[in-house]
Amino acid sequence: MQKQDYTITVYTENQIGLLNRIAIIFSRRKINVDSLNTSPSEVDSVHRFTIVIHETEEVVRKLCRQIEKQVEVLKAYYNVADEIVWQELAMYKVPTDVIAEQVKVERLLSQHGAKAVVIRKDYTVFEVTGHREETDNLIKVLEPYGLIEFVRSARVAIIKESEGFHKKLKEFEAAKPGREVVGNEFLDRQDEVFSM
Repeated sequence: MQKQDYTITVYTENQIGLLNRIAIIFSRRKINVDSLNTSPSEVDSVHRFTIVIHETEEVVRKLCRQIEKQVEVLKAYYNVADEIVWQELAMYKVPTDVIAEQVKVERLLSQHGAKAVVIRKDYTVFEVTGHREETDNLIKVLEPYGLIEFVRSARVAIIKESEGFHKKLKEFEAAKPGREVVGNEFLDRQDEVFSM
């Protein structure tokens, strides 16, 4: 199987220490996390982790199963890039005098979809939202003018085909305990053995 970027979306209860336990799942398997974001979700008291890794689908599937074994985890999904809508935010600090003298700032902003966040005598901070390639392009443009500092946020993503976790949560609450609600592979196999 070929490795590619996967975005793992994990819905959890908001509990102290969960981030550490999820990170341990990755570190034990020696898997590097390219991007990690946590935020509230559309459901009150449910948090959302967005994790990006470069791995095979088999490894990602196993990771999601391991993550779901955490008591506070409600559900973990994984998607490839064309199944999600995603963005990253990048900020760039450059010397104001160099930018003012050598660059047509308006042209720079419009060509790269950037906006000035802070303009001071000693530096200017620009902000760009987009995919990795778009934010990397502005680094190359600003480096000759003395790029002082650069930072990029973690990926934020929405699953294209998702109807939202709120609907899923309502379905879980309405369903009677049984086979269709149980996500534990071991219990499903036990049911198969008993039905033989």
